[in-house]
Amino acid sequence: MLAAHPRIVVILAGVNDVYQGRPVEFVKTQLRSMYDRAKQAGIVVVAGSIIPYNTATSEQNAKMHEINAWIADQAAHDSKIKFVDTRKAAASAQDPDRLSGSPDGLHPDVAGYRTMAAAIEAVLAAELRAKG
Repeated sequence: MLAAHPRIVVILAGVNDVYQGRPVEFVKTQLRSMYDRAKQAGIVVVAGSIIPYNTATSEQNAKMHEINAWIADQAAHDSKIKFVDTRKAAASAQDPDRLSGSPDGLHPDVAGYRTMAAAIEAVLAAELRAKG
């Protein structure tokens, strides 16, 4: 990442950490490390939230919500981190803990990925406009 000298990096929080049973604090520490490394290199971070998956337990969903709230809080207190709610973009309007559409219950369908991309694009565009 650093060798290419990007102005902005998109870091989507990983559902796999929660799926594999890693503790919330582990995920936060790993994300914070990535955010800090980018910031130290002068790179703005677009921080995406963890998207839902349809077979998540209530405990897994609680962990994802906790991590996502933490990500949003990091962005609220750090001008070099921009939050994008990729979970909301990919989630069902009727149940925010399920995908709006999915071929396998784990990954968004094409429409879900497009909605996520649009949400990310809006944050990228705003940041690029602000930087000129």
